[in-house]
Amino acid sequence: MDQRQSEHLSRVRHLRESFAEANEHLVNRLRAAADDEAERGGRDAWSAAQIGWHVAAVNTRFAALLAGDVPAAKPLERGFVERPWVEVAAAIPPKLQAAAAAQPHGPVTRHDAIGALEGSAVKMARAFDTLTPDRGAGVGVTSPVVGTINLYQVGEWAIAHVRRHDAQAERALAGGGDRETS
Repeated sequence: MDQRQSEHLSRVRHLRESFAEANEHLVNRLRAAADDEAERGGRDAWSAAQIGWHVAAVNTRFAALLAGDVPAAKPLERGFVERPWVEVAAAIPPKLQAAAAAQPHGPVTRHDAIGALEGSAVKMARAFDTLTPDRGAGVGVTSPVVGTINLYQVGEWAIAHVRRHDAQAERALAGGGDRETS
């Protein structure tokens, strides 16, 4: 195995394991909550279950980008230089409005959120497993939220997104819901 392939496998393994850990943490948070706690939202705040549903919807989108199932990911321009993820993440605004397709439209049960999160985790695992070195480094997306990033960084974004919303779900379960939606 050459150095490039070894680095790719190491990076994908790290992404896959970090994503699985973050997603499972959110799933476990919802499993530990009572139905009424997880499904209680405010007038302008999502419930923990709605947060879980949103995360699952976004995970599914990230998985489709990684796997090449949607046309949004494109070859990066020659000379693209990957910025360190910490730098990309630091520029993400603290509050965002989720895309309409990733917003829950009505109540979500705790069980539905858990099922959606578990299903989206399978999609992410499969997407990571099919990611090649050429696609990981040479294909990417441009977003107003993170700028231009490669598919490896889409994986980093997915992890950061789950962690961000796990903290939001924790606040919602503690009765301190907020309007943070993405």
